[in-house]
Amino acid sequence: QVHFVESGGGLVQPGGSLRLSCAASGFTLDSYGIGWFRQVPGKEREGVSCISGSDRRTRYSDSVKGRFTISRDNAANTVTLQMNSLKPEDAGVYYCAESLDWACPSPIVTYDFRSWGQGTQVTVSS
Repeated sequence: QVHFVESGGGLVQPGGSLRLSCAASGFTLDSYGIGWFRQVPGKEREGVSCISGSDRRTRYSDSVKGRFTISRDNAANTVTLQMNSLKPEDAGVYYCAESLDWACPSPIVTYDFRSWGQGTQVTVSS
């Protein structure tokens, strides 16, 4: 079965950086689009970024564009989210999931993804 494990979260000061990793098992990662999402308690889970499986095209939400970078290492079966210039509003639990197709949907919406990981906590505070 498809399974994801997110890691790399932690506590960082505003303006700092974190690097999140999504490790996949049970399938070949290069066949799917992979998305990153984040969620704050009481709020809807929102799409942050996505990278396609066929041509590695990337997509970002307006709130993180220019600060976050998504990439994939197919040999290692992982997807990475590099987060720079972090703001308090970037805090939350970050999840990765597979797209229902090889391409990334626009916009990045939860109902086009499946096989969610357990999430990794990101806290941005002084």
